[in-house]
Amino acid sequence: MTIKYVLTTLQINYYKRTYRLPLISAGLNNKEPMLNPQSPIPLYRQLADIIFNRICSKEYPTGSKIPPELRLADHYQVGRPTVRQAIDHLVRKNILYRKRGSGTYVQEPGEEVDLFSLAGTSVAFGNRGETVEVKLLKPVTIIKVPKNPHNPFSNQKEYYFSRMTTSNQQPILLEEIYLNAEVFSGLENLELEGQSLSRIVEEKFYLKPETCKQNFIVKTPTKQQAKLLKMASSEPLLVVHRYLHFPKLENGIYSILLCKTDQYVFSQTIKGSTL
Repeated sequence: MTIKYVLTTLQINYYKRTYRLPLISAGLNNKEPMLNPQSPIPLYRQLADIIFNRICSKEYPTGSKIPPELRLADHYQVGRPTVRQAIDHLVRKNILYRKRGSGTYVQEPGEEVDLFSLAGTSVAFGNRGETVEVKLLKPVTIIKVPKNPHNPFSNQKEYYFSRMTTSNQQPILLEEIYLNAEVFSGLENLELEGQSLSRIVEEKFYLKPETCKQNFIVKTPTKQQAKLLKMASSEPLLVVHRYLHFPKLENGIYSILLCKTDQYVFSQTIKGSTL
């Protein structure tokens, strides 16, 4: 049995919270929760949540036209600028798109990439036929790792480098990677620009990861991260703390993956006989 987790769900939960709306085919109904002007959440975000939840539930299927602004404003008892702001928010997220003179429609879902397999980043995109470029932002060097409860190399001297994955000159993924300096001795002498780290580890150090632990967090980026990834500081960012375990070597590689969620649906496939 294969269980598939599409990590867009994490992005959804970042701003839609836990709405569970009833489904009807007409597009609007009177039993759903209305907007709450007393809530600290802005009205346009509440409305965006409701529209987005309808898209997730397939009440507004891919390619379908959502109700016009005037109808939404009348139904939810808000001004048209609030409706327009909610729709603008979803358009920026590539969830909706506008056709001039026609209306607003549900966007096709993003491309799906199984980024979190043990095969590595390059293979994940390559399996989709994607042409991506991987550039080093900071070269391989030994550093004193800052104290960090997530980092197994905290306060130790280990290898560190960072890299950016781009597609069509647009950033997709920012990685910060830490490696055991004793096990991967000589790594700084190898060419890593544009190369698959998993392939180098296997071919040069004769190591292949056996298991992997991954922790997923959704947050807004720092100013530096937003600048590097060319995203707004208010946009959700998928952060993955990844721990690779090798034979007789636990936490041989630790990496932080910062994933933009506006272009791709990042997914993970887990195989097993039980939940």
